[in-house]
Amino acid sequence: MQEITSLNNNLVKETVKLQQKKYRDLEHKFILEGYKCVKEAFDAGIDIEYAFVLEEKVGEYEFLSEKLIKTNAVVLKKVSTTDSAPDVVAVATQKIYDEKDLKNAKKVVLLENIKDLGNLGTILRTSVAFGADAVVLYGDCADLYNPKCVRSAVGNLWKIPVVYIKNFEKLNMLFASYQRIATLPRTNNLLKQFKAKPPYVVMFGSEADGLSEDLIEFSTSEVKIEMVSSVESLNLSVSCAVVLYELLT
Repeated sequence: MQEITSLNNNLVKETVKLQQKKYRDLEHKFILEGYKCVKEAFDAGIDIEYAFVLEEKVGEYEFLSEKLIKTNAVVLKKVSTTDSAPDVVAVATQKIYDEKDLKNAKKVVLLENIKDLGNLGTILRTSVAFGADAVVLYGDCADLYNPKCVRSAVGNLWKIPVVYIKNFEKLNMLFASYQRIATLPRTNNLLKQFKAKPPYVVMFGSEADGLSEDLIEFSTSEVKIEMVSSVESLNLSVSCAVVLYELLT
């Protein structure tokens, strides 16, 4: 078993670089932190290249076999992105999806210009939990493989196809035959009475701006969550959970 305890080791330096998006994009790799995240990635068949494991915890990670690198708390602190370093930090190959993975998707969640990493990871987890077939990240969205998003998804990042679509023409081509549901703060169509029949795509905008005019015009249906008048809105991930629970289950 390999052992690395120096911060000057090249593999440590290469791992630290993956905390930045430009290096993740260049290498098509990402960081996994913590037992649950690493184990679920391994069980899902994600290609884990190597894993730094705290020396006294090595026995808990025998499933990684030759990928294990025994190390100390100092190195783990350096390669981790959390305030309190976990027992394991691994590097894995990104799972890349494209438009082909939307071919058989009947229940699609679309997120437009989502920047908050915690929200993105939580929505991915929610989409898996309630049986969505795919998630589309439309426009200028956050990096799916940012460590904070990976942590927030809690092992669900690789359980559902997540496809980036940058332009409206492509979106129109893919979903022209779908019911296209815009979630809006002001409409007469209440979620409690709303029914959707697959195939459909349910569209959420960012907390700051909501859905763009392009997507509102693109929609074939509108829906809002009924709330007391003294509350203007919900956190985006909470709104997604409420809507997806009602529509998908």
